[in-house]
Amino acid sequence: MRPLFGYRRENGKVGVRNYVVVLPVDDISNAACEAVARNIQGVMALPHSYGRLQYGKDLDLHFRTMIGTGSNPNVAACIVIGIEPNWTKIVADGIAKTGKPVASFSIEGYGDLEIIRQASWKAKEFVQWASELQREPIELKDLTVSIKCGESDTTTGLGSCPTVARAVDRLVDAGATVIFGETSELTGGEHLIADRCATPELRQKFMAMYDDYIAEIKSQGVDLLGSQPTQGNIAGGLSTIEEKALGNIEKTGTKPIIGVLEPAETPQNGPGLYFMDTSSAAAECITLMGAAGAVVHFFPTGQGNIIGNPIVPVIKLSANPKTVASMKEHIDVDCSGLLSREINLTQAGDMLMDYMCRVVNGRMTAAEALGHKEFVMTKLYRSA
Repeated sequence: MRPLFGYRRENGKVGVRNYVVVLPVDDISNAACEAVARNIQGVMALPHSYGRLQYGKDLDLHFRTMIGTGSNPNVAACIVIGIEPNWTKIVADGIAKTGKPVASFSIEGYGDLEIIRQASWKAKEFVQWASELQREPIELKDLTVSIKCGESDTTTGLGSCPTVARAVDRLVDAGATVIFGETSELTGGEHLIADRCATPELRQKFMAMYDDYIAEIKSQGVDLLGSQPTQGNIAGGLSTIEEKALGNIEKTGTKPIIGVLEPAETPQNGPGLYFMDTSSAAAECITLMGAAGAVVHFFPTGQGNIIGNPIVPVIKLSANPKTVASMKEHIDVDCSGLLSREINLTQAGDMLMDYMCRVVNGRMTAAEALGHKEFVMTKLYRSA
């Protein structure tokens, strides 16, 4: 395997990108954040739609996602802008616990123009400081990797998901941390995940999360056909959620599950494989996993999902030869040779691991090159 180089942060965590981020606490601070990013080259704003009049578990998740995003090791420094000082301080103080440079500004009493001026000066300082940071040698055990599939079809369970499974097992064996989720897309195979939980307590926690998610769906009195599986899944030959689930579960590999996480919760049990309770919507899921500390993401696709993320490089792979040909600008790793028997699963896993190493060392993924920066917060219920 080729040598790896990354950015070791103040708290010892390792990133593979070196962003300076301007993070809005709430939706009405988006404009100021985007103005700062326009003023200062090399700075990235992360606009979103929430952050006002939230309460309870929904507010807890909002803070956890905001703090986790700013704390992600791919972020070198962070500027936090909010409408009022209290919530702005909560987010900034949470990020500051990592030891990285953080500055916060609240708009009330000053207005956009003054805050944009102040924050732009600080952004210039941060981006020039970050530009001098150097990569240093790292190991696989330093990485936190997340996985999620999308626009699945029959080739996903047969090709791209088993390829990810090989990489997942190798990463866990090397001492890395891997996160998977997509709670609703475990339906029909949830017992397979439960059986891999390392302790009875984790099994009980996982099943409680799963049962709660399914109960929420049933409480709406809806039939998920067309949503789970999606229209794209159905067109690709998947007729039931159970078929989709088995392909989804295939990519998680064979290792024990050592932790069961709330959305955007950081793994705390050391290296290994973790389940996170997430939506199966790609942008929401990867945003939550990035907030938990994932620095690289594997995304197997059949019909051709085009998702990206602003701070986490998303590596797409496909075993569908039609997708690889017609949407080649989106595909990083072509493993369609598995289905034509030109390569075996070990070779496909090697291809994916090698590509991941290149991305860790700085190669842009297809999603990065194409400008896909989907950042979507998860909301649990309507605001007050």
